Amino acid sequence: MKKQLLNLFIFLAVFSSFSCKKENTRTPDVFIVGSERVSSSGSTYRAKLWKNGIETNLTDGTKYASADGLFVSGSDVYVAGYESNGSVNVAKYWKNGVATSLSGGVQNAYANDIALVGSDLLVVGGEESATTLQYVIKLWKNDVPQNITNGTYRAIASSMFIAGSDVYIAGFEQSGSTGTREVAKYWKNGVPVSLTDGTKHARAFSIFVGGTDVYVCGYEYSGITPIAKYWKNGIAFQLGSTFFSFARKIFVKNGDIYVVGYEGNGSESVAKYWKNGIAVPMTDGTKYAEVSSMAISGSDIFVSGNEYNGTYDVAKYWKNGVATPLGDGLKDSYTSEMVVQ
Repeated sequence: MKKQLLNLFIFLAVFSSFSCKKENTRTPDVFIVGSERVSSSGSTYRAKLWKNGIETNLTDGTKYASADGLFVSGSDVYVAGYESNGSVNVAKYWKNGVATSLSGGVQNAYANDIALVGSDLLVVGGEESATTLQYVIKLWKNDVPQNITNGTYRAIASSMFIAGSDVYIAGFEQSGSTGTREVAKYWKNGVPVSLTDGTKHARAFSIFVGGTDVYVCGYEYSGITPIAKYWKNGIAFQLGSTFFSFARKIFVKNGDIYVVGYEGNGSESVAKYWKNGIAVPMTDGTKYAEVSSMAISGSDIFVSGNEYNGTYDVAKYWKNGVATPLGDGLKDSYTSEMVVQ
């Protein structure tokens, strides 16, 4: 009996070790959405999804379209974006490639982010007001719209974050006091919180909530130059310096603050991310590059964006600084959002 128990313990230990090793060495799936020009010289783009570098066309390329938001749940892939109907852009989402229109096709509309919370599908975007012709931020819950702004001033939503029952939306709204100045803001359950005072143009692109802390990234102008920033609980931290810079995605893990963006070097734009304010470049600065999103899986850092190849902008992603192209390099292609799981 003792020998049998010993053998059982050895088997369980080996099995446990094998299972842990197998789980830890699993290669994650990389999902990226964006758009690609239909032809090298055309003006029409099709919405696209790449999974581990393999592309899927979400639209047929006959009308202009873009994929901008992404959420993955099990085997289901949700993509938010828009497609032209020939007259205006129609806000849409695709579930496993099947499109659902969110707007009526009369006024221009877009969808920028999407999330599944339990059985509820949330999509954030916006639509032009029929009366003021200003963009109104909208939140669709199970395809039913809710206005977040009233349409008096132009407002654009960039992303959202769900924390429990709270819905946070990052974006910007023109200031009533200055008329055309853009104020970086976020909305918590529809209630606005201003991050800038409206004296300079500013936009918020991404939001992350950890416990009671709210992190937002974007940019604010310094003179005529946009400078990348992030805000923690409304307190601003500058990332860029002399040349133009943009912060596009913020993520917090184990107390470390990651912000992905790009910054000019005097002649080109360098794709990079900042970890706790320290810049890590993805490109060498010899060709123009931009980034749109990032994801962290274990100790691996993924960044998506595009880089100019001398003729076209090419969609790609970087894993720990090593680039993988997504486009064929024969026409312009761009990324918008990524998920790694």
